[in-house]
Amino acid sequence: MGSVHAAALSFDLHIPASRSLKTKRAAIRPIVDGIRHRFRVSVAEVDHQNTWQRAAIAVAVVGGTESQVRAVLDEIERFVVAQPDIELLDIETAWLESERA
Repeated sequence: MGSVHAAALSFDLHIPASRSLKTKRAAIRPIVDGIRHRFRVSVAEVDHQNTWQRAAIAVAVVGGTESQVRAVLDEIERFVVAQPDIELLDIETAWLESERA
């Protein structure tokens, strides 16, 4: 079996114009859907679901090489940063360490 490289990328976001959960979800939905469809990765809102102006989105990326995974992570980060009306508060990356037999 070849090597497996995996990472999780999480974004802590501020949505300053949001005045309700409905407007927050309207701002977050295009980001989540855009990441899912454009990059073919798993993505979900993972925290602050009941807070009007905050959101946390997590993305999981798996690839055959570390450089491939890093390239996808970089593209996703640029995609999120480019979104209008969203302030990026923090980004965190966690790598899955695989053991080889």
